[in-house]
Amino acid sequence: MNFKETLSEKTRHAEQILMTYLPKEKGFQKKVLEAVNYSAMAGGKRLRPVLMEESFLLFGGQGKLIEPFMAALEMIHNYSLVHDDLPAMDNDEYRRGRKTTWNVYGDGMAILAGDGLLNLAFETAALGFDYAEDEEQLRRAAAGIQILGRKAGIYGMIGGQCADIEAETGAEITEELLLFIHENKTAALIQAAMMTGAVLAGAGKREVELMEKAAYNIGIAFQIQDDILDVTSTEEVLGKPIGSDEKNHKLTYVSLHGLEESRKEVERLSREALSILGSFETKNEFLEELVVSLITREK
Repeated sequence: MNFKETLSEKTRHAEQILMTYLPKEKGFQKKVLEAVNYSAMAGGKRLRPVLMEESFLLFGGQGKLIEPFMAALEMIHNYSLVHDDLPAMDNDEYRRGRKTTWNVYGDGMAILAGDGLLNLAFETAALGFDYAEDEEQLRRAAAGIQILGRKAGIYGMIGGQCADIEAETGAEITEELLLFIHENKTAALIQAAMMTGAVLAGAGKREVELMEKAAYNIGIAFQIQDDILDVTSTEEVLGKPIGSDEKNHKLTYVSLHGLEESRKEVERLSREALSILGSFETKNEFLEELVVSLITREK
């Protein structure tokens, strides 16, 4: 089986796990449950749960302890997209080729759907305690929940979104601020995925710190590559309008450093991330291939 086929299979597996934990659409709150499921099943690469499971496997993880955490992280990711699309935020009417949640259910119900997904995420992650086979696994599950909470919260993704909004309303945008936004809006949930996978498998403190660093590099390189594609790709290949960053006068790594330096930075970050992933006693060749595919993608 080649890489693309394996990735497709693992993506389907992650989606099936997510579906297991989504709510049944019934009761007086049926409408918000419909909106929750509409949001969660909007497609996408299911990248974060795949990264989580592969990190779990890298450190010898076995069993179902990882599964509720995979579903939880994808719920967190999708809640953030629901709220990002709202009229008060990015005001997007379409995502992945179909109407956004607020555009179907109204902005009030979309806010509730996002809130519902976030709460359901932690309710789901807590089910990991039911899968724990001993006290050590209970501690790992607790540590995993702490990682999810921090990386998704005010010191992670929400903090990055806050800085991004501030930047759009006139704050001076420096390279330091730009990297803070990228680290927290983009890299934080990748860190959550890879750190949680490692923790649940029993990785040590130093190993988890290295996974955090590798995920930081992957997230920043992913975002810089996104900025590069906005300049160099075509709308047909990318599947969305190009040149939007320049049109919106948005400061990017490319506008700061130019294409050549940006490409060198993507290469440096990815090389360092791959070096970290290859430094452990066990290897996960698929995980390394996945990282390369993310950073060198053309769309």
